[in-house]
Amino acid sequence: MKQTLSAFFSRMRGSGKCAPRHSLSWIFWSWVGSFLGILLVGSVNKLFGISVTDNIFLIGSFGASAVLIYGTPHVPYAQPRNLIGGHFISALTGVAVVQFLAIPIEFQAALAVSLAIVFMHLTRTIHPPGGASSLIAVIGSSKVHALGFSYAFAPVLSGALLMLVVALVVNNIRHDEERHYPRCWW
Repeated sequence: MKQTLSAFFSRMRGSGKCAPRHSLSWIFWSWVGSFLGILLVGSVNKLFGISVTDNIFLIGSFGASAVLIYGTPHVPYAQPRNLIGGHFISALTGVAVVQFLAIPIEFQAALAVSLAIVFMHLTRTIHPPGGASSLIAVIGSSKVHALGFSYAFAPVLSGALLMLVVALVVNNIRHDEERHYPRCWW
């Protein structure tokens, strides 16, 4: 038992080194992409006449997606299939849990996120911010709940697509093979 516990805790030490800091150019283009992507998604509310305080198009999970697609565009979870599929599948999952299961919110939240992970695995669309999109469907305001399944289309799918367009432009402006985006579509 002591050996098992020792092995368990020794795995928590880690064995590798942290990645080096990216160049200032890399950091600059990450900033440009995230600024433009979030600004574009946030500006969609004005097109629909939605007040700033009810900004349903600007959901928290898009902030995490911005880190992936603009800050680390080369990683598998940042690829378009993952960005679009992960958000969309997770949003549908969260809405389905809310619509069909009249259980306490903490169970809805746990079920929505864990099922979203299962469905992202099964469809090979793991995108960590997708878990937040499913959670927002559960814990969101009455305006989010009123959207029903359309939440998966707007703001989630439409917002992810807008951010993808910005990622395609910003990550390919320079001839930096490391920033080349996407690495794969499907």
